[in-house]
Amino acid sequence: MENFEFVSPTHFVFGRGVEKQVGAKLAERGARRVLLHYGGQSAIASGLIDRVKASLDAAGVEHAELGGVRPNPEIGLVRKGVALCKEQDVDWVLAVGGGSVIDSAKAIAVGAHYEGDVWDFFETKRQTNDVLPIAVVLTIPAAGSEASKNTVVSNDELGLKSGYPNNAQRPKLAFMNPELTFTLPAYQTAAGLTDMFCHLLERFFDDVGAVPVTDNLNLSLMKTVRAEAPRVMAEPDNYDARANVMWAGMLCHQGLAGVGRHEDWATHGLEHELSALNPAITHGAGLAVMFPAWMEYVYDADPARFAHYGREVFGLAPTGDVRADALSAIDETRSFFASLGMPTTLEELDVHEEDIEKMIPTLKANKGKPFGSFKKLAMDDAREIYRIAL
Repeated sequence: MENFEFVSPTHFVFGRGVEKQVGAKLAERGARRVLLHYGGQSAIASGLIDRVKASLDAAGVEHAELGGVRPNPEIGLVRKGVALCKEQDVDWVLAVGGGSVIDSAKAIAVGAHYEGDVWDFFETKRQTNDVLPIAVVLTIPAAGSEASKNTVVSNDELGLKSGYPNNAQRPKLAFMNPELTFTLPAYQTAAGLTDMFCHLLERFFDDVGAVPVTDNLNLSLMKTVRAEAPRVMAEPDNYDARANVMWAGMLCHQGLAGVGRHEDWATHGLEHELSALNPAITHGAGLAVMFPAWMEYVYDADPARFAHYGREVFGLAPTGDVRADALSAIDETRSFFASLGMPTTLEELDVHEEDIEKMIPTLKANKGKPFGSFKKLAMDDAREIYRIAL
């Protein structure tokens, strides 16, 4: 087990109707004026934004508003949010939405007390503790951003999608009502399930070897996501299935499932270039394509690790041929994503051979060389993984 630091300051409020407690919980923590940050029209049309506003009003917490967060949030809106926080003397950022909204809120909270351009933090990865506290009303379980130290934001002008890790931007409050996920479109639900599962894969496959306490937590979460996925897809208003998925999604990316490991994150880097190339590409869909391709390319670094994963998660019986067992585990992974309706090739995402060279410069800028830990990768390796994914 490697040395590690682990921080988890988030207060979780979980269950039916918990969004009605937002105002009271924020007031308890001294909030005076919050930035209410959200995405498109669905949160408004569902009445959720009105319920949250009513809760704030009842508790005497004033609010400013900024909607319009897109999937793969963009730095331009973040900059507007930073300016609004400064103009309105905001003391909390309240995100109502999924991972994109929460990531945008984190970036705003980081930039709110900074005199320069908030993009500086994404370029330099410089740490700061001068971050506005963040609260979240989660509507899409997927990214785990409601408890994680990470945010990912796109810069369309530069053609970049970049992450920024900082424990100071972990949300202080997370309101999680599984009922809010009942009406999610099937594709969005499937992409979220894929994203959760891939967060675990990034942690399970690295160069450390076995870390039993962490590995068993990780494998248990994988099995839970795999078991609940068909239930959620078939019965979208099944409260228990949605609750298990919502809580698992948080645990998949909070950090606990990776302590004592180096983790890998090469595949997320490869996928981020897809959605930087075309922001309409859903993160989970891109991961569904890229992870099996990465697996095929790197599995020979430790086939036994893949075989163990196949046995524990998919119940594959050992054949006596470790390499064959590893390849079977990869096949099962691709089949699992496909069973959810996820794409299996880049062609399905309208990404083609000629697009590969467009992604390499920004991948190199974001990830450096080499990158990954399970198997160190250079840019020529990245090219081959993209070709496998085609």
